[in-house]
Amino acid sequence: QLQASGGGLVQAGGSLRLSCAFTGRTFGSLVMGWFRQAPGQKRDFVASISASGGTTYYADSVKGRFTISRNNAKNTVYLQMNSLEPEDTGVYYCAATGLIGPRIRDEEYNSWGQGTLVTVSS
Repeated sequence: QLQASGGGLVQAGGSLRLSCAFTGRTFGSLVMGWFRQAPGQKRDFVASISASGGTTYYADSVKGRFTISRNNAKNTVYLQMNSLEPEDTGVYYCAATGLIGPRIRDEEYNSWGQGTLVTVSS
């Protein structure tokens, strides 16, 4: 089970940190990802992180602004979002998969959190 939190309303240029808590014993073996869905749009890949935390992948649109990280002792994955833009508005979902590698397609993930809303005002 995944529980995302940390969303909210922020002005353009601001920052937010999302958290996603995992309930279970296998967190340290899972690739974790963040996706987002803007109103009326499909769900898009944002970032993913390997089980150890040593490898990360980002969508081009967030490179240099967002940072994904994880704390396996706390069963939690984070998404630090800086220099937010109105285009970053959407519902952000965390997801988990037992597959290895840079999993960037939502169909590759089999566990999903409920989503947390991020709204960036201009």
